[in-house]
Amino acid sequence: MKKLTICLVALAFLIGGVFWFSEQKEKTTTLKKDDGKLQVVVTNSILADLVKNVGQEKTDVYSIVKPGVDPHEYEPKPQDIAKVAGADVIFYNGLKLETGGNGWFKKMVQASHKRFGQDVFAASTQAKVRYLHADQPDPHAWLSLANGKRYVAYISEILAKKDPVNAKFYRQNAQKYQAKLTDLDAYAKEAFAQIAPQQRLLVTSEGAMEYFAQAYGLQTAYIWALNTEAQGTPEQLKIVLAKIKQNKPASLFVESSVSPKAMQKVSNETGVKIYAKIYTDSLGAKGSKADTYYKMMQTNITRISQGLTKPN
Repeated sequence: MKKLTICLVALAFLIGGVFWFSEQKEKTTTLKKDDGKLQVVVTNSILADLVKNVGQEKTDVYSIVKPGVDPHEYEPKPQDIAKVAGADVIFYNGLKLETGGNGWFKKMVQASHKRFGQDVFAASTQAKVRYLHADQPDPHAWLSLANGKRYVAYISEILAKKDPVNAKFYRQNAQKYQAKLTDLDAYAKEAFAQIAPQQRLLVTSEGAMEYFAQAYGLQTAYIWALNTEAQGTPEQLKIVLAKIKQNKPASLFVESSVSPKAMQKVSNETGVKIYAKIYTDSLGAKGSKADTYYKMMQTNITRISQGLTKPN
């Protein structure tokens, strides 16, 4: 009899625990609905700004990689994994930016039990992609404003599916923002059209500006193709130095998310000065001239068009 009583008490506690857990889960779900905001996680600051322009007050956006940090190779922190686990939707760039190299993003998605195509989406899905070689896409598709507009369209499409009540809101915001990007693109084309063909060599550390160069009729030279551990090797420097001596560009440029040491060596060797910092893999710090995608592209357009025509 005593054993039966103990078993009944234990069973009562078990049943009570199940009901308590269910009640807490229901409260959590209801609170999320009452809050009315989609919890969105993105892999970098550029995507964060694009989502904010589309989602505005209907979304809470968390960027895993912060401004000024290289997204090619990243070591996730515990809070990043927690944010991914609790997200309604996750955007990554794709094109092997986050899933290449050490594959940090793929590992984090698996650890958080999220699913590609259901919770996790590549923002570059509708972009027009160029390739570095057969199996390596150039991941920097956002550096074309035309592709930037495609990112925005796809982001709005996914947000609308995840939150159909506000679908019209997301699509209208996307259209307004795309119109701004169209105007900026037209301004850029006019600015670069004024530069003589022989002055259109854009020299950077990483070969990240090919989309930008293709859009505005520029030629490129760079020290390394993609950010890896091999940056500024003697062989890389030899190739870029030869191209600079042959073409005699007015200026050199260095990216905000890389060390300027290699480009400074190039400058010392050639006598061509570094004109300005430009933005490729990340937005600038808050309050800077590149703390949004629009301002980042606008700043790049201004600095590059001025730097290419600056006399040595």
